[in-house]
Amino acid sequence: MAARQDAGSARLDDAARAGWLYYVAGNTQDQIAAKLGVSRQSAQRLVSLAMAEGLVKVRVDHPIAACLDLAERLRSRFALDLVEVVPSDPASSSTTIGIAQAAAAEIERRLSSTEPIVMALGTGRTLKAAIEQLPAMDCPQHKIVSLTGNIAPDGSAAFYNVVFTMADRIKARAFPMPLPVIASSPEEREMLLGQPMIQPTLALAAEAAVTFVGVGDLGPRAPLFVDGFISEAELKALQKAGAVGEIVGWAFDRDGRLIEGTINDRVASAPLPSRERSLVVAIAMGEKKLPGLLAAVTRRLVNGLITDERTAEGLLAA
Repeated sequence: MAARQDAGSARLDDAARAGWLYYVAGNTQDQIAAKLGVSRQSAQRLVSLAMAEGLVKVRVDHPIAACLDLAERLRSRFALDLVEVVPSDPASSSTTIGIAQAAAAEIERRLSSTEPIVMALGTGRTLKAAIEQLPAMDCPQHKIVSLTGNIAPDGSAAFYNVVFTMADRIKARAFPMPLPVIASSPEEREMLLGQPMIQPTLALAAEAAVTFVGVGDLGPRAPLFVDGFISEAELKALQKAGAVGEIVGWAFDRDGRLIEGTINDRVASAPLPSRERSLVVAIAMGEKKLPGLLAAVTRRLVNGLITDERTAEGLLAA
């Protein structure tokens, strides 16, 4: 058994070397074969294995004119401070492909600064996919703070809370919010937020220079409902009240106003940092998120956006 594991590890090492030689150093497969002392066919298989095992992450830096044009039109129409539009894949139904990689690149760029920054994070599938794209970094100068609680309704760690994953990848100080995402009552929420250990985290979140958040829809398969944070009755109450989207649990209507009552009285998340003093970037794509995204950018709940072509076109056509 140990021998098989050692052989598998050695093959991945060879695949990593082949991948580096091909994608980074620009060697041909014949050159890789010569340098590794294997046949050309073996070199080709090693390069393929490096990609299949996720040892190689490819970014396309060539600017695409249509995406740049859409980004500029979004920036102008909604007075956004940052916009990135990635190509849409007509054959894919993924809600993260492309934008997760673009978000990772933007996060990495911010973290590469030698000047200390406070970065706030929301939660969600797209943001989690972005964090998983980050390379290992050593960033002790930065502070990473969660805007939302990291405890699920059953008492387990909330699966899509990303602050711990982020801190582990970039070796920065992490400030989680040790709270439920949604408290059981308004009274419990006030009691929890008033705890001395929570107050410094709330204050730090308000100081964030840059924030990355997902935008959840409130349709029949709303993430808050699917993940067990709200009941079906609570979801229907939000829909009846006109809610079109949520950011870190805060539900809002098409005018960008927080819905009074319902779950907003129990959301334990920090308020979104000031959009006048900092950058708050929404990372989202897809038709079902259009109403929430439109409200968020129109009413400046966010002042940055990373999305795809189809969603950008939908926002501009609204």
